[in-house]
This record gives sequence, structure tokens and C-alpha cells, in this order.
Amino acid sequence: MRKPNILLILNDDMGFSDLGCYGGEIRTPNLDRLASGGLRFTQFYNTARCCPSRASLLTGLHPHQADVGHMIGNDQIDGYLGDLSQDSATIAEVLGSSGYATRMSGKWHVTGHLDAPHRNWPCQRGFEEYYGILCGAASYYAPKTLTRGNTPLEPPAGDFHLTDAISDEAAGQIRRHFAEGTGKPLFQYLAYTAPHWPLHARPEDVARYRGRYDGGWDRLREERLRRMRELGIIGDEAALSPRDPTQPPWDEAEHKDWQARRMEVYAAQIEQMDRGIGRVLDALEEAGELDNTLILFLADNGGCHEEIGGEWAKRLPNSWSARSHTRDGRPVRFGNTPDIDPGPEDTYSSYGVPWANVSNTPFRKYKCWVHEGGISTPLIVHWPAGIAGRGALRSQPAQLPDIMATILDVTGAEFPARIGDREILPHEGYSLRPVFDDKPHSREVLTWEHEGNCGIRRGKWKLVREYVQAGGLSAMGDPSLRPGFQPWELYDIEADRSELHNLAAERPALVEELAALWHDWAGRCSVRTWDEILRRRREQK
Repeated sequence: MRKPNILLILNDDMGFSDLGCYGGEIRTPNLDRLASGGLRFTQFYNTARCCPSRASLLTGLHPHQADVGHMIGNDQIDGYLGDLSQDSATIAEVLGSSGYATRMSGKWHVTGHLDAPHRNWPCQRGFEEYYGILCGAASYYAPKTLTRGNTPLEPPAGDFHLTDAISDEAAGQIRRHFAEGTGKPLFQYLAYTAPHWPLHARPEDVARYRGRYDGGWDRLREERLRRMRELGIIGDEAALSPRDPTQPPWDEAEHKDWQARRMEVYAAQIEQMDRGIGRVLDALEEAGELDNTLILFLADNGGCHEEIGGEWAKRLPNSWSARSHTRDGRPVRFGNTPDIDPGPEDTYSSYGVPWANVSNTPFRKYKCWVHEGGISTPLIVHWPAGIAGRGALRSQPAQLPDIMATILDVTGAEFPARIGDREILPHEGYSLRPVFDDKPHSREVLTWEHEGNCGIRRGKWKLVREYVQAGGLSAMGDPSLRPGFQPWELYDIEADRSELHNLAAERPALVEELAALWHDWAGRCSVRTWDEILRRRREQK
């Protein structure tokens, strides 16, 4: 059998229930097609935030081991250097040394060195071709850090949209590779920014959702849960978590037309991405390679609650993530206010708390937390030549490092102990290949940490705790809680996936046992307490 091609697709800031094949109302026919011809995982997990997830996905390590324990700022301590570790090996480096061609289109976001070629740019970490943005977010019409190979680019004038550019570049990379006739299998990494803020979508795409969200967030969450149960994505025992306590019932919400528009644009961004994935699949079909390509699709974190406003909105124009003016000189309007109708180039908004609550149906919390709403992702796996299942579900729990292990397994590539003069940490993954055949997964324990939010799962038991932020983008929730670490919470995920019934007081010995396991993992993987990281930041000012 020929070695399979690998197409790894990652999107940005999308919730568990947004796709049609996971219960959403957003039109995603191409991803639905992959799901109907392959597998959908119902308990796959990311690491709650964009760049830590990307570092973990690329290297098969936990984020802190790859030195992206938080974001791409440098806290000057191992685990938090904000720059992909030289002790790690990327999938591209491993497959490139095993006879694969390696191509990438999309968002990189695993280094803070953005203004000149650096050892951690894509072409220095195993990719032969690269097109995309190096930073974490950008205007879709005029992105900063747009790069081809090692050459910075200015965004083109005219009808340019980053989502389409990422899709079309990936399709072009695939066509060029197979036209060259080298006989090499292909590793194609396709990393979207969509549907990450800002809410930027073409008017004709937004128009297709006009009126779809007029019924509001409460009704939509109930509709999604019903469809998720019908599809088998969620069991009947899973309850709908309460509406976020900071948000009013839809009947009491102000500015309903504007609120609905926010979700209309978000949905349009996902449909546009799905349409681009269709063009990428067309390129594989034209080459006769679709059946022999292992395709994996997933998201980097749960739906994003971040509301753009205040001091943050004032700082954005001077960041890598935004421009102060449009390409034709108009000032960009920043913020989530009813006078800013999202979608066009001169706006910069997000869909915020209430719609992120919908995206993460039926779970609690959001991006940045390690409750289910922050870390649960769809995972679609399609490989007709290697997977017998069609339209099947897989409920075995797994997480990001397992993608590296799976790719190694199906390609036969060897994971290196060294690359040049670099000594490489062993990867932390367990192959999903047995799960393709609905056999047990070898991973017994899953672990997470981000911004002090901590979690561990063993079997049906999940231990999780929250770190309440005193400020910043992740600071949201019950104002009566004091900042800092909250008590551990214990949930039976089989009976209570929505994490509504805390059993910690009933099983103190189990809490102690799982907490000890978490601390052992944290010590081994360079996880620091969030109090320590914040203290170091204050001292460095």
C-alpha cells in the first residue's frame, strides 16, 4: 500500500456545536461530507487557547514542553518562552525526513519573532512552502504579517479575503505538488484564522443568514442540543448548562438586530471556510489522491467569549492583530457596540459571550478555561483507503499530542531522537489508529493547564479548577469570587458531560488522588503556577 498523504486542517476559535455534522445550523456541506464518509470523534480535546494548541498539535508535546505554556510573549522561564522549543520536532520536520513533501497555508502563531525571518518560522521548522500569517489574529481584508516563505507581503488590493486566500493557496500547493510527479506523498497543513475575530465576511455570505438568528440565543441552544442528541454527538443524559449568568434572556436583550447580525457574520465566516475546504478537496480529487489521504479536521479551542472594547480596543490598532485604517484610508471602528455593524473592512468586532455560549452548547465556559466548553473540539477523520467506518462516531477520549502519534503510525515515520545538533524530547501521544476500528485508546489520562485553569481526566472522572483573573481578556464570571485559584471540582463525565454536578465533597479521596496525578504531570512538563507567572511579569515591568 502506498504511504498516505496527510491533510491536517485546524480552524480557530470555533465551538463544539457549530458544524452541521455536530448539530449546528451553519451550512458546512464539505465538512459534513467528510464526516459522512469517515469518523466523528465526540470526546477529543484541545488545550483551550490558540498558540498553545498549535504548539501541541505540531510537536506532539504538551504546550509547556514546547515552551508555549501561555502565549507568544516571553516570560523568561522554561515553559513560557513564547517561542517553539528547539527541543521539539514538528510534524513537518519528522515527515520531511521520511520522504514526504511538506506544505503549509495559514496561521502559524508559535513564535513572537514576527518582523524578520527566524529559526521558528515555518520554513525553518520543516515546511518547504509556506503562505499565511505569522501572528494570532488579523484583519481578513488587510492582514499584518502576511508572508510567503520568508518574504513579508503587503495584502493585495481589491477583492482579497484571508480565508479564501488560505484555501486557494492550499489547493494550489496540492496541485503543484502532484503535477511535479516526484512520487512523494504530501503533508499539507491548512491552518485557518476563521472564525476568529474580527467579524469579517462578504456581504453576500452574511445575507444568506439574514434572519436565521432572530430567535435568539436561548432558543438556538435548545435547538442545537436536540440535534446533537439526534446525531448521537451528545447522550440523552447530557443536560443543557444554564445560560451564561452575565447575559440576559433573549426576550430581555437590547439591540436584537445588532446582536443577531454578530452571529450572522460569524456563521458566514464558517461557511466561507467550509467552501474553501471544498476547493482543497477538489484539488485532491483531481489528482486521484482523495481516498489515499488521511484528513483530520479540528479546532484549536472552544468558542471565544472575548468582547472587544475599553482599553483593549484602544490598543488593538497598534498591535500585530489590526490596522488603524482600511486599505483605502478609512479609519477602522473598533468595538462591540450597536453603532458598529460587523462584517466590512472598516469594522473590528467579535461575537462575544452570548453567542460563544451557543457555540459551546451544551457546555459551560469558553476559550481559556479547561471546563468542557473551553477544550472540546470536533474531530473529523476521513481516509477511505484506511478506515472502514462511514459516518461512524467514536467516543474514546483523546487529545492533541495524539495527532502526532497517529500520523507517525499511519505513515511509518520514525520519531527522531535528534535533528542536527538538537536533542528532541519524546512525543507524548498515543496513536488513534486502533480507535479508527473502534478499539480502546491507549491513553488513560488527559491533562490540561492554561492561565491557572487546571484539569485532569481519568476514565469517566474529570477534576478541574478555575483560576479567577483579576483583569484581562479572560476575566469574566461570578464577581463574588475572589481572584486566584478556586477549589477543585469533580465530575462524572459519562453521566454529566456538562459539568453541572460537582461531586468533590462526596469523593475527597478521589479528588486528592487525581490532584496528585495532575501535580506530577505539571512538575514533569514545566507547568508553573499562574500566581508565579503573574508575579514574574510584575517584577519585569
